Amino acid sequence: MKIKKNDQVKILAGKDRGKTGKVLRVLSAENKVVVEGANIVKKHVKPKKEGESGQRIELPGKLNISNVALVCPKCGKATRVGYKIMDKSKFRICKQCKAEL
Repeated sequence: MKIKKNDQVKILAGKDRGKTGKVLRVLSAENKVVVEGANIVKKHVKPKKEGESGQRIELPGKLNISNVALVCPKCGKATRVGYKIMDKSKFRICKQCKAEL
């Protein structure tokens, strides 16, 4: 996976296209990510105690990883991710400005 937790990403497709947000969780088995403030879904929660009413809470839903692009902190553009190996260490680079991510 080229996108990691806490990365800043831009949404490329879907109802929240154009928004940017921080990755909260990466689900690598499903090829999905959860982005803060994007794809908000309502979850119905049953009451926990007698006499208490149920409620609907809003949570960020999953997005397919192909629908998000990493935002480079240096150039500020949505970019693809490449890898560079130097001195036995592998790190991610921005494909547009070649900056280390």
